[in-house]
Amino acid sequence: MSWNTILYEKRGHTACVTLNRPDVLNSISIEMMRELRKVWVEVEEDQDIWTAIVTGAGEKALCTGADVNVIEGTYIDGHATGVDMWGEGMLTSYRQWEVPQEATPPFLNMSKPIICAVNGAACGAGLDLVTTSDIAIAADHATFFDPHVSIGVVSAREMVRMARALPFNVAMRMALIGKHERMSAGRAYELGLITEIVPRDKLMERAWELAEIVN
Repeated sequence: MSWNTILYEKRGHTACVTLNRPDVLNSISIEMMRELRKVWVEVEEDQDIWTAIVTGAGEKALCTGADVNVIEGTYIDGHATGVDMWGEGMLTSYRQWEVPQEATPPFLNMSKPIICAVNGAACGAGLDLVTTSDIAIAADHATFFDPHVSIGVVSAREMVRMARALPFNVAMRMALIGKHERMSAGRAYELGLITEIVPRDKLMERAWELAEIVN
């Protein structure tokens, strides 16, 4: 299968899914959502795949959340409407909380361990990739933040998961201060959000190495 917004590579018993929209910091389009849902099914159903890696293309971002320029019906003239792309009020239905959402893998139904390699900024829905993985590592220049409140949108699903991985007061600070509260890779390691910091030019080498150890 060919992909337009992601890259898919298999080495031995490991598959790597790379969000591939580096020109827009790997933000999530409708097409990317659809492709990710398909590729995660492929990963789960392929008996030769034992472990998966998820990362982003380039060195600037793992994922910066939804692309507000292409997400249908959510923004008008750059302003949040409070209605999602299916015409429902934001966060008003169980569907909007259940996985998969945006870039999130359907981790509750997956038997394959997921390693997240954070290659730059992880923010908004990009944080879901960190908190739903089984092992998260990061390049030394990685940053973590949630900009939702800074653009007039409630900080919700992502911060619920972050509050399970971080001290509650730290997660609340990120949720309430928005884009002005950015967590470094070092701080994320100290708090246990990630388990390893790697030089940026060695990040993917280490991710593949960890996958091989898991396998």
